[in-house]
Amino acid sequence: MAHEIIVGVSGGIAAFKTAALVSELVQGGTGVTVVMTRAACRFVGPATFRALTGRQVLTRTFDTHDHPLGPHIELARQAELLCVAPATANVMAQAAHGIANDLLSTLLLSFAGPVVMAPAMNSQMWQKPAVQRNLAQLRDDGVHIVDPQAGWLSCREKGVGRMAEPGQIKSTIERLLQGKSQ
Repeated sequence: MAHEIIVGVSGGIAAFKTAALVSELVQGGTGVTVVMTRAACRFVGPATFRALTGRQVLTRTFDTHDHPLGPHIELARQAELLCVAPATANVMAQAAHGIANDLLSTLLLSFAGPVVMAPAMNSQMWQKPAVQRNLAQLRDDGVHIVDPQAGWLSCREKGVGRMAEPGQIKSTIERLLQGKSQ
C-alpha cells in the first residue's frame, strides 16, 4: 500500500536538502504533496518539487480551485503524516503557539496525524531560550523532532543547527508510517 504524506518546506537554506528527501520518498513509492511558505520559495523554487513529485506545489492558503474546502482541510484529510523540513525558528514558534497565518501553519493546526519536524537554523538561534521552549512545547505536543546536527552552517560558522540528513528524516518518516500500518 502506498503511503500519502505532506512535506512542508519553510524558508531556510536547508530547503535544498528537502528536495533530496522528497526525491528519495517518491522513489520509494510514497505519494508526496509539497506545501511551501513564501520564504521557502526564495531558496528552492516550486518547479523543483513539482518535477520531483509530479504534483502541484501549494503555496497559498486560499487556493480553492482544486480544494473547495480549503487545502488545509483537504490535505489534512488525505495525508497520513506531515513532515516539516526545514523547520525554521518561525515555523516552530507558530506551531508551538497555535499561530496560523499561512498555508503551512494552518495545515499544522488542522492535521491530526503524526508530525515530524527537522529544525534548521543558525546555532545562535538554536540555543536561544525561546527556541528551546518552543522545542519543548512541540515535543510535549507529540511532534517527532529529528534533531539538527553539528557542522558547517550557511552563516559560515560551525555549530549545531544543520538540518539532519535526508536519509535520517526519511527513516523517521518510514518508522512512523510502519507503526500506523500495523
